[in-house]
Amino acid sequence: MKLRNLIFLLGLLPFGALAQQKPAAEVFSLSEVRLLDSPFKKAMMTDMNYILDLDMDRLLAPYLKEAGLKPKAENYGNWENTGLDGHIGGHYLSALAKMYAATGDQRMKDRMDYMLSELKRAQDANGDGYLSGVPGGKAMWQEISEGKIDAGSFSLNKKWVPLYNIHKIYAGLYDAYTFGGSEEAKEMLIGLTDWAIQLVQNLADDQIQDMLRSEHGGLNEIFADVADITGDEKYLKLAKQFSHRAILDPLIKHEDHLTGMHANTQIPKVIGFKRVAEVDGDESWADAARYFWENVVDKRTVSIGGNSVREHFHPVDDFSSMIESEQGPETCNTYNMLKLTKHLFLSDPEVKYMDYYERALYNHILSTEEPDHGGFVYFTPMRPGHYRVYSQPQTSFWCCVGSGLENHTKYGELIYAHLGDDIYVNLFIPSTLNWKEKGLELTQETKFPDAESTTLTINPEKKSTFTLYVRYPKWVEEGALKVVINGKEHEVDGTPGQYVALNRKWKKGDKVELTLPMRTTVEQLPDGESYYSILHGPIVMAAKTDTTDMVGLYADDSRGGHIASGQKYPLNEMPVIAGTVEHVASAVKAVEGQPLTFTIDGLYPEKYKDLELIPFFRLHDSRYMVYFNVVSPDDLVAMEKKTAFLEAEKKALEDATVDLVFPGEQQPESDHFIESENTNSGVNQDKHWRDATGWFSYLLTDKDGDAGKLRIMYFGLDNGRNFSISINGEKLTDVSLDGSKGFEFFTIDYDIPQDILDKAAGKLRVKFEADPGSVAGGIYEVRLMEK
Repeated sequence: MKLRNLIFLLGLLPFGALAQQKPAAEVFSLSEVRLLDSPFKKAMMTDMNYILDLDMDRLLAPYLKEAGLKPKAENYGNWENTGLDGHIGGHYLSALAKMYAATGDQRMKDRMDYMLSELKRAQDANGDGYLSGVPGGKAMWQEISEGKIDAGSFSLNKKWVPLYNIHKIYAGLYDAYTFGGSEEAKEMLIGLTDWAIQLVQNLADDQIQDMLRSEHGGLNEIFADVADITGDEKYLKLAKQFSHRAILDPLIKHEDHLTGMHANTQIPKVIGFKRVAEVDGDESWADAARYFWENVVDKRTVSIGGNSVREHFHPVDDFSSMIESEQGPETCNTYNMLKLTKHLFLSDPEVKYMDYYERALYNHILSTEEPDHGGFVYFTPMRPGHYRVYSQPQTSFWCCVGSGLENHTKYGELIYAHLGDDIYVNLFIPSTLNWKEKGLELTQETKFPDAESTTLTINPEKKSTFTLYVRYPKWVEEGALKVVINGKEHEVDGTPGQYVALNRKWKKGDKVELTLPMRTTVEQLPDGESYYSILHGPIVMAAKTDTTDMVGLYADDSRGGHIASGQKYPLNEMPVIAGTVEHVASAVKAVEGQPLTFTIDGLYPEKYKDLELIPFFRLHDSRYMVYFNVVSPDDLVAMEKKTAFLEAEKKALEDATVDLVFPGEQQPESDHFIESENTNSGVNQDKHWRDATGWFSYLLTDKDGDAGKLRIMYFGLDNGRNFSISINGEKLTDVSLDGSKGFEFFTIDYDIPQDILDKAAGKLRVKFEADPGSVAGGIYEVRLMEK
């Protein structure tokens, strides 16, 4: 038993730590599980090469600069020198610690120790426990401590999400202690947490809550972790102070206010709610986390296990943007959903959590790393015929590079779990478990999902009685799971969605053979649209279409380099399945001699009839289909005409658009270097907006000199709003919104004078400024249009 758990049980802590209604399951350490040959191990080793390609001194530079020390190298570029300086350094420390635990590779340990030594220099130079790469952070934190707080979802006191940024180094230090065994990291973590207590000691709760409107990662989770580590109640108090009540309170009431919210801002908060509940036993907070998980997984998640469009939760009854957008599910979201799933499973080991975990692990996380060249994916478009973009070690420093570095280190974290002496077998991944505390080795040999079976070999040092809980997945039909122990068939006492309990006195060499028959199924988009994904067992099948026009397939260092900005092929030209939903599964035919390869009868148009379906996680460097429109033969012509008309309209608009900002959406605003004073943002009929009693501005780019006008989208009922629009400091026009357009969105084009364009040199800062006593906006779209 872990020492700190023993202390809790003895009641020596001053608060109700780890209070549970029933005993919690536990994960095995990453160092106790070793992957055997499989796509997961290959992904892990590819990740290791990416880790080794990165220059630690460049990642450390922001921390040394902020501490007043001379860096040994310059910052990396991209997000690492445009305001989010240092965020990858925290992820990198986490990745090193986890990779060292998962592999035992000494190079990872040496790098982790070097990172910690340099970070310790910076922390010591700061003198107060502070450690961060936020540029100009010290002055900003001083303002915060004095109650001068200017918070928005994307910024805090005009800095790009500094709380989110600093959370990454908190998490890195925690992981270096937890996975890497570094006591120095633990002391640095506690020192940094003490600094946070000092930061907010003079702030009222409502001031802290105002600050939390800015994205802040999982700070409440990490502070609860520190409370767990130390047993000191002051850190639990801090965790609660940093828990965003505007999100927590509706979840406690089971109210869904998620539509329009920036998705990955919310998920880490909810992990924190759950973690606080684990430490102090507040079941209402744990229930809020469960409700959130069920809402997101059951109502907002597509077949690969991901969620969100353009980083935001879309309406549960309208997934049309999921099909239309090139900015589909974000990898960071699924990284955090898996973390939340792990916590929920350990509190309540139910198969539903592992069914989702498996789905997301195989079909999203595993698919987000290019297996041969390396590189991580930010957005995974569900748009038929589109493609993904892969990061590169020296150019790309997005959030999903940070989480990507970690994703492929920890595939071993939930293959197995234990509750007391009993073991859960959750995932069918080739691996060995070495439970030294119990003197037990377990080896899992499988070619799953290419084969529908797995074999578990149990090797205790001496005969031992315990229960082996084997997951009966929902994707196996009732009665189809077969269990053979030492050559004899064992009666299966369980149904899909349960664990099958195998209790016996186990001896060295005992073998458990599981047969897990997979079947082909179709899964509709959750909103009921006629788009369907095809699965074989838990594996999402996808088809390569072509490899044309994949602009930026391997990303450069541009601010928007993570977006697959190549041509979006018209949806009316993409393959559809002509037939009925009831017959789709039977129309999928296995290709003889090729595992997990299928064809589909009834694909239309004819040129696509030979498309093959393969696991999505094996499909790379290509345009693809994950969702197919299923249309009855009688409706094909009408559908094609309607879709063609709509697609032509969209394409004409896209072709005429030089640059585009969606106000109120975090990443588009950050990518266009928003500046502002006294602004607000929100959502109206699923469209984001921004307005201001002061002003806000964006930097738009006209790299080819094609721009000629500015198109702004407004809402017809906005009334009594008077403001000006200027470009590069020169007034373009005055605007008065009088509410006369009614309940609709409308656009107005403003011609840009040629002299402004000539002087702009391709960079146009568009500013919206309220007249005295009035409001600028709301502004729903800002488009720079061709002449």
